[in-house]
Amino acid sequence: QVQLVESGGGLVQAGGSLRLSCAASGRTFSSYAMAWFRQAPGKERDFVARVSWRGGGTYYADSVKGRFTISGDSAKNAVYLQMNSLKPEDTAVYYCYSWGTPNYWGQGTQVTVSS
Repeated sequence: QVQLVESGGGLVQAGGSLRLSCAASGRTFSSYAMAWFRQAPGKERDFVARVSWRGGGTYYADSVKGRFTISGDSAKNAVYLQMNSLKPEDTAVYYCYSWGTPNYWGQGTQVTVSS
């Protein structure tokens, strides 16, 4: 069984920073990319950022470009999200996601940005 476990969420003031981590546990598995999504109360789960293991390409939602940086370790199936210049609208539960066969979701970590 595979689990993706997020950590690093919390409460921060607007303009502050947080670093999220996501690590896989359980049996080994292969993936070709990992990503972060987020879901604010009453809203759909939205894409935030993705890192591809082949080539190391990164992709960001327009709303976080220039403020968030995704990185990862393919050997560990781990992914990180450095979040700077946080805004109240970044408040959400953040989920990591692994693309592979099969795909996996983490359980989520709460990020709250106060104004």
